[in-house]
Amino acid sequence: MYSLIVTAKMNRIDPQAWLADVLARIADHPASRIDELLPWNWRKTATSPLRQAA
Repeated sequence: MYSLIVTAKMNRIDPQAWLADVLARIADHPASRIDELLPWNWRKTATSPLRQAA
């Protein structure tokens, strides 16, 4: 769990927002596009804050 949080922070991603979004989406996400959910590829919708410096 620690490595997930640190990886998100290193990519200037809010770890809580990223994990919540990924956990909500992963069941319906195509396995062939799973790399989109990695912190360095992940982006939230344009209406919410994308990144927060940790």
